[in-house]
Amino acid sequence: MLEYILFGLIIVVGTGGELCLGRAMKETGEPEKFRPSAVLRLLGRALRVKWIWIGVAMMATAFFSLLLLLSFEDVSFVVPVTALSYLVGALGGIFFLGERVSWQRWIGIALVCIGVTLVVIGR
Repeated sequence: MLEYILFGLIIVVGTGGELCLGRAMKETGEPEKFRPSAVLRLLGRALRVKWIWIGVAMMATAFFSLLLLLSFEDVSFVVPVTALSYLVGALGGIFFLGERVSWQRWIGIALVCIGVTLVVIGR
């Protein structure tokens, strides 16, 4: 049961953190020029956006869940199963960030999900 909770945290909370960081950086904008001073100003603006901190907290939760899961599961099982984050990321991109996902991406995501199914069945 613990492994399912940890997989859920890694996949949903980790991907949620990435979505939050994506939203924060879209709000922050791009650096005016790619110079150290411009990048530092961008970083300063980003650190004032709440989504950065929410995303970092979520990704930290996912990271420590991954560490715990790897303490009792094989890497060759954990890594492929966490690839389900591609599906969660696409759905989050659509509903949270308002992105458009092309049919080519959906085919790729479907192939990844088929691969995850094969790994789980082969266990």
